[in-house]
Amino acid sequence: MPAERPDSPCVALCSTALGDEVCVGCGRTFQEVAQWVAMDATAREQVWQRLEQHWQARGLPAPWLQRG
Repeated sequence: MPAERPDSPCVALCSTALGDEVCVGCGRTFQEVAQWVAMDATAREQVWQRLEQHWQARGLPAPWLQRG
């Protein structure tokens, strides 16, 4: 797991609570947000990899890298 990853991809801009299927803040799906704490390391790694590709495909830095 890369050192720059926090415990969660959440950046406190959650839109899934407002009914979005994909969070505009972190890029996780509603199910990924809801299940994050119950996921094992393998499942989380799969989400991390998908999210990194999601932001890279958009030409944007991953939002959790901008936290500070």
